[in-house]
Amino acid sequence: MFSFSIIPRDTVLFNLFDEAARILISSADAFCALLKTDDGREVQLDAIRRLEHEGDAIMHATLEKLDRTILAPFDREDISLLVRRIDDVIDEVDAASKRFCIYRIPSPTPWLIKQSEVLSKACSILGACIPYLRNLKKPEVLRVRLLEIGALEKVGDANHHAAVVELYDQSTDAILAMKWKEIYDITERAIDRCEDIANVMSAIVLKNS
Repeated sequence: MFSFSIIPRDTVLFNLFDEAARILISSADAFCALLKTDDGREVQLDAIRRLEHEGDAIMHATLEKLDRTILAPFDREDISLLVRRIDDVIDEVDAASKRFCIYRIPSPTPWLIKQSEVLSKACSILGACIPYLRNLKKPEVLRVRLLEIGALEKVGDANHHAAVVELYDQSTDAILAMKWKEIYDITERAIDRCEDIANVMSAIVLKNS
């Protein structure tokens, strides 16, 4: 008895998705490590920079492969948006990390620690979800996990609002407040992009299950 699948057997794109997921998780974890390290932050920053370059390479490789693929496993726009949003998160992590170091911030606030942990959890969930795209026979498992990202994004929004309110209420240094606001905004954008990734994946599940 033969079974057929509408999804092409070419696994190169899926392998690239998996590699993007690895970089996504590693970047968020490295950001957490950088914030919790008093000494040797340059080591973590260098690691994040390398991951950002790797992320760019994976995104370009995916888009080039997609351009050469006659029969893509999913909607081409969804694939393009998925890898671009993953790269966006990695870029935002890189930007927040650079500013934290360049601005010579002595130590992170509790709010930034909380946000980095929200981001790390969101990236971990997304990283675990991405391999499920290879087989959408049990879409409900993926849907449930993706709903967690929306809940985390709401936590991130609440944290960001509280952090900015506290910053403006307590800061006596306008320049330092501007630096902190920028770091908070970038980190919050990274969490928002995680929700974008979840939305793209939800669309893929809806169209292909």
